[in-house]
Amino acid sequence: MATASMSVKVPVSVDADKCIASKGCTVCVDVCPLDVLVIDMNNGVALMQYDECWYCTPCEVDCPTHALTVDIPYLVK
Repeated sequence: MATASMSVKVPVSVDADKCIASKGCTVCVDVCPLDVLVIDMNNGVALMQYDECWYCTPCEVDCPTHALTVDIPYLVK
């Protein structure tokens, strides 16, 4: 019996190859009005700590390396 891999879908995805949090960047964390983003100290990239995103997009817009993407649901657009 094959098992399907289940991944959790969060509104903000981070491209680890582009994220420069390991070099000290905290722009996304600083601009998030809900403080849902944090820097994962184990791998040096940003991630969503809580799924309470308002889809306001400053994290995506202000990221200097364009590492973040906010997936805005169709019904919110």
